[in-house]
Amino acid sequence: MTLWSGRVGAALDPAVWKLLRANDAELLPYDCQASAEHAARLHGAGLLSEDELNEAEERLAAIAHDPATVLETDEDVHSAIERALGPVGRKIHAGRSRNDQVAAALRLYVADACAEAREEIDALALVTLSFAETEAETLMPGYTHLQRGQPITLGHHLLAWVEMLERDRARFAGAADAARPSPLGAGALAGSTLGIDPPDAQMRNSVDAVADRDFALDYLYAAATLFVHLSRIGEEIVLWATSEFGFVRLPEEASTGSSMMPQKLNPDVAELVRGKAGTAIGRLTGLLATVKGLPLAYDRDLQEDKTPVFAARSDVCLALRGMTVLVSGLVADRERLEEAVSDPLLLATDVAEDIVRGGIPFREAHEQVAASVRDGSFRAGTTPADSVAARRAPGPGGVREAIAAARARFGQSR
Repeated sequence: MTLWSGRVGAALDPAVWKLLRANDAELLPYDCQASAEHAARLHGAGLLSEDELNEAEERLAAIAHDPATVLETDEDVHSAIERALGPVGRKIHAGRSRNDQVAAALRLYVADACAEAREEIDALALVTLSFAETEAETLMPGYTHLQRGQPITLGHHLLAWVEMLERDRARFAGAADAARPSPLGAGALAGSTLGIDPPDAQMRNSVDAVADRDFALDYLYAAATLFVHLSRIGEEIVLWATSEFGFVRLPEEASTGSSMMPQKLNPDVAELVRGKAGTAIGRLTGLLATVKGLPLAYDRDLQEDKTPVFAARSDVCLALRGMTVLVSGLVADRERLEEAVSDPLLLATDVAEDIVRGGIPFREAHEQVAASVRDGSFRAGTTPADSVAARRAPGPGGVREAIAAARARFGQSR
């Protein structure tokens, strides 16, 4: 079914039909929700009777849970819903265009996807906090340039993962806020003469209301940044699980073996999430490129906005759930961590700062310690545990307090 066949008399070429037909069945429940809202607006304008409104609402509620509604003969989910509504469907498109219809449905979809992402982020953050609490006092080297730098605790390092996830959570909340205003009432671009309610007050211009896809870009940006963070976390797990580091042992329920080498236990979850980061970045870049050249208001190019959003939602959920299983099963090898943090050079900065306390300029103290390292005469004057306890920067000396504060921010007690 097409909604524009009154103007085009000839049958479309099959190749053209295949190109035009939208793969948007995933929007079905959201389009039904938006259609119910539009039906209420029509009723308010005296264009649907009470009985017709009730019929539309009942049918839409049933259609929303039946993906089989969308047939190969339908051009898109919008035409499928109108067909499935029966006689009342012929009235429900009054004062509405597919332009404001699809924008409304996609906004509802994105808001829901953001809520889903936040729930999954919460789950991963909470298992990370549990791991951090278990290892709150476990000493390890902190790194810069992937070289040992200064002693910290494993709990402190894991809290850095939580900070990234918390920013991701906020980005998805922002994307959801951007998606919430409804463009219904904007019609094709200029509203309607039928007296139905205009778009939400935040949408001050009907042309922009149907043309705007910033909310979808916000969602894809949040997803891409999340994957950048998951990739960094995954990379650390991959490194820590190697024989060379040996800082953690992988859980078998989130690992695979080798088809040839029987001794292998591979961090495939971390690697796949790391690999999906490139795809997530590509989706954002792709939609940016699609939108950047479009004249206002609506253009059919925007049919391409849904595929990356749908795919991003699936990948976000799969990746977060997989990483939650992986992190919840990680076991720290405390003996190996203790061996690594026993490197006396990790205390070089402490020695330099001790010299500074004696009134020596830091640059001179730095040069003295560097010289002792260079000629092999360096001696540490403290221990890794004392070094961690002496530091006042956020984290190392107050890991348990930071965990409690993070749990409170995520709305969870132990």
